[in-house]
Amino acid sequence: MMESLLKLDKCTIRFGGLTAVSNFDLDVGNRDLVGLIGPNGAGKTTIFNIITGVYEPTEGTLSLNGECLNGLRPYAITAKGIARTFQNIRLFPSLTVFDNVRVAFNLHLQHGPIHALTRGRKFIEEEHAIEERTIELLRIFNLDSQCDMMCKNLPYGDQRRLEIVRALATKPKLLLLDEPAAGMNPTEKANLMKLIEFIQEKFDISVLLVEHDMRVVMGICKQIYVLDHGVTIAMGLPEEIRKHPKVIEAYLGEEPVHNG
Repeated sequence: MMESLLKLDKCTIRFGGLTAVSNFDLDVGNRDLVGLIGPNGAGKTTIFNIITGVYEPTEGTLSLNGECLNGLRPYAITAKGIARTFQNIRLFPSLTVFDNVRVAFNLHLQHGPIHALTRGRKFIEEEHAIEERTIELLRIFNLDSQCDMMCKNLPYGDQRRLEIVRALATKPKLLLLDEPAAGMNPTEKANLMKLIEFIQEKFDISVLLVEHDMRVVMGICKQIYVLDHGVTIAMGLPEEIRKHPKVIEAYLGEEPVHNG
């Protein structure tokens, strides 16, 4: 059995009298690629917000490598090794492509305020290393030629990739992707699938994916969880999910989804 990286145990969250997610269990292993699907309003993004510290569960626990994350702020959870992208792209539009990635390295800065104020050797060395690493990441994703471009001027697909690059700059163990294929055409979606698999292998990380496009989910995920009204109605391999009667009724519709 694959060793657990992220574990949610009976997580429930309520907003007033509304239970948005109920008794949710999740187990993401090291180097795992897991999908989380369900109808609109099923609670998928709420679960992402629980994992990243935006919300604290009303009940239940979440842990990373066995360490409890309950009550930690988002920046602290990011520092522990969880990064995310968003359904609606959240780049810094007034910054360049380079600076959008560069800013993410601040999370792991070693030099202190004194070194920054005095521009000492430690500050200069670390800043130089960060610049090199930023360029290296952008080069891996074929964005280095657009370093000086304002990110708001990038094509939509490139903005999606840039948001992933910025997340990777935080050195995550787990990357959460919230509907990365939204707004993409079929060719871009095919390239995205290859990109996600490349990221997992290249950076030796786990990926948790929320996505509505079933060809993307079924094509790359090793394990899939299905939510409906905040409750898990199924989990299993893609071929099991594709044929699951509750999933077909609640989400996929009459005809099972075929990959390929």
